[in-house]
Amino acid sequence: MYPRQLHFRQLHLKQRGIGLPATIFLIVILALIVLAMSDLAEDSSMGFAQDFESTRAFYAAESGAQIALNRVFVGGTTCNDAMGYLDFDAGGSNPGLDNCIAQLICRIDTVAGTNI
Repeated sequence: MYPRQLHFRQLHLKQRGIGLPATIFLIVILALIVLAMSDLAEDSSMGFAQDFESTRAFYAAESGAQIALNRVFVGGTTCNDAMGYLDFDAGGSNPGLDNCIAQLICRIDTVAGTNI
């Protein structure tokens, strides 16, 4: 054998590959990134659902308050007659407020001898 070929053969025997450990390292890092992104997406969708339910509850409460005030001030009913439950889903005409119920409570207070 020629000395130059012998030298290359000895170098070849001394070489250790870094390809497999580097590939495994990259796969692990990519798996961790995918896991973190899926957790972030799940948290985001949970936050959206809670925000949506919070908005529905707010509008149901606001609608109930407006109906109670309408019954007392415009409808001419007494405060006790305005009490009750409003089931927004009963007629099926309010798809945005499905499964929402407002409880109407009215009480008379006396301030400086005047009932309000």
